[in-house]
Amino acid sequence: MPSFAPPIPEVRPAQANPFPSRFAIALGLAAFADWLFYDERIGISFVVYAIALMGCSLLANLAALEGRRTLLASIILIAGVVPAVEELNLLSFAFVLLALGVAVLITTSPELDGLADSARALRGLFLFGPFRLIRDAVGAVNVPALATGFVVWLVPIVLGAVFVALFASANPLIEKWFALLNPGNAASQVSLGRVLFWLVALSVVWPFIHVRWRRKAAAVAAAVEPVPSAGEASADSDFFDFFSTATILRSLILFNLLFAVQTILDMIYLWGNAALPADITYAAYAHRGAYPLIVTALLAAGFVLIAMRPGGPAERSNVIRPLAYLWVAQNVMLVVSSILRLDLYVQTYLLTYWRIAAFVWMLLVAIGLVLIVARIALQRSDQWLIRANLITLTGTLYICSLVNFAAIIADYNVAHSREASGKGVMIDMHYLTLLGPQALPALDRAFQLRAVDASLVSHRNCLVERLRQNMASWRAWSFRSWRLQRWMTGQEKQPVPTG
Repeated sequence: MPSFAPPIPEVRPAQANPFPSRFAIALGLAAFADWLFYDERIGISFVVYAIALMGCSLLANLAALEGRRTLLASIILIAGVVPAVEELNLLSFAFVLLALGVAVLITTSPELDGLADSARALRGLFLFGPFRLIRDAVGAVNVPALATGFVVWLVPIVLGAVFVALFASANPLIEKWFALLNPGNAASQVSLGRVLFWLVALSVVWPFIHVRWRRKAAAVAAAVEPVPSAGEASADSDFFDFFSTATILRSLILFNLLFAVQTILDMIYLWGNAALPADITYAAYAHRGAYPLIVTALLAAGFVLIAMRPGGPAERSNVIRPLAYLWVAQNVMLVVSSILRLDLYVQTYLLTYWRIAAFVWMLLVAIGLVLIVARIALQRSDQWLIRANLITLTGTLYICSLVNFAAIIADYNVAHSREASGKGVMIDMHYLTLLGPQALPALDRAFQLRAVDASLVSHRNCLVERLRQNMASWRAWSFRSWRLQRWMTGQEKQPVPTG
């Protein structure tokens, strides 16, 4: 990124400890986010919040501002929010974030000139910045013993709360236990989801308010951080140092205990078919938790990768390594339980493309967890793990490219429908026609199982005509369509119901 103003702004005096005022600003932004976003639809409100966040960032970092750079940052922010004003989607959302990051970078870091330095700074702002709030707060308190004890328990408690919330959303038994613990007072009415929302909002806005960049010159660092508070970590401190051996050990002990509860419940009720409480149906227990449990496994995999990084102190610990292996094994069990839950769901509500994709995704997650254990046990690098996962992904996608999923879905849905098996749901004839010509064999079997109207016969004839047109030109020929055409030729003498 080119330099926007040759002179470096003059260092201005600032208060000795800016943390309290900046935390108050961040708290106000979190409240504003709660009012704008929590349990509300998001559109132009995101643009409003982006502008408010930029304004508060300028207010909190007045010492670093310079007129020309501030004007340029404002222009970039306005240009970045225009797509979101037109329509908020994934692309316009990304433009707003990019404009915010660049605007803050321009106004508060005149020393970062190169594109690579700027990219690293933005990466730190968006990826590592949200994890700085607790460390900065501990540094501002300036109580070393208290800080050390708090930091080593921070990750276990926060991530443990996230895992408990995911388990409660995935398991009606755990949710019921929490409901029984509700004492009925005012404090118990505080939503766990809302508390987590505030924590996330505070963490996300904090790096925009309490700005710190990796700098080449200490003189420029004073422009944004004039007088660092006692005990505050330097900007060059590594993100991974936050995961000390003591933190990882406490985390793994707590996580293994939490996951053991879910694993034991699945072994009793999902695998053992034990009787559930009267107010919880087996279908609700089996069908509810497939996707939340996969999210839990992905979070666990990320933690293990960070905690057991190659060359780190935790990787060499004879106590931590077995705990990590045990936790990954429980996560693999969690993924297998998720696959079983999804299979039970498919048995009731039949098969779709998305449900097949979910099966494939869960299988890849399970293989990825096993590869993480292999990486730790064999003392391989993260590059080895990435290559192994890429090979697995490529092989899986290659196999999927050879599978006729349309025919598999259609055959399964007809064979397991209420008309064919006497249980489950009725055949969704419209969905079968949407699967394309490859669903024709299953569609003809469905016609034999139930009465059909003229519109369905018309849809079938359209599929037959589409197949004929495809095979009429050598350019559209495929082996799969050729096999289907041969099957259709053998069925031509059989009458088709006319409704």
